[in-house]
Amino acid sequence: MVEIEVLVDFVAEQSAKDHSGHDLAHIQRVVKLSAYLTRYYPQADQNVVLAAAWTHDVLDEKLVSDPTQLRVLRQRLTGRYQQAGFSAPQIEAIYAIIDHLSYAQNLRTHWQLSLAGQLVQDADRLDALGAVGIGRAFYYGASTGAPMFDPELAPRTTLDHQAYRQVTPVINHFYEKLFRLAALMNTAEARAIAEKRTAIMRQFVTDFKAEWQFDEKNQAAQSGN
Repeated sequence: MVEIEVLVDFVAEQSAKDHSGHDLAHIQRVVKLSAYLTRYYPQADQNVVLAAAWTHDVLDEKLVSDPTQLRVLRQRLTGRYQQAGFSAPQIEAIYAIIDHLSYAQNLRTHWQLSLAGQLVQDADRLDALGAVGIGRAFYYGASTGAPMFDPELAPRTTLDHQAYRQVTPVINHFYEKLFRLAALMNTAEARAIAEKRTAIMRQFVTDFKAEWQFDEKNQAAQSGN
């Protein structure tokens, strides 16, 4: 019998000091979204889905860059999977998801994930969208020292892994990644949710730019003065 709570305690410990938008609250939302999407695909191994959702950020390169630390964390994580009651094939399936889930990992090569992996990937990407996605984008940008906006710096149209990791204005990130996610969803339900959340973000960016580039004449006209 699998005991997911064994993983929950480990993840809570690992994410306790996160200030980049990849905290426990983010993980909990991804778990809830993953569980929701699993309802449409009951053939997916729900325990693998939940384990991957809970642990998808533990070994993320943007959060842990030191190779030695990554190696130790991977060993500890494997021990937790085993302690939770996962079989060797299930653990292999979980690693196949979390090692190839991220947007950065798919810039050069599009990894074909299992159905369970597709559900977790959709859930993770959904949490980058909408009102929460806006907050997380600025939260992560602040953690890297990124400026909010630079009207003179146009968003990039093509990215490789190295360029993706460069610090650029937060508003550019909406064009370079976030607005593209809806089309990349694996499932119809996730795509429908993503389109609604993307519309929220597009309106936000429009309003943000209007306020940033404040024009007194246009404001007066809108106010009827």
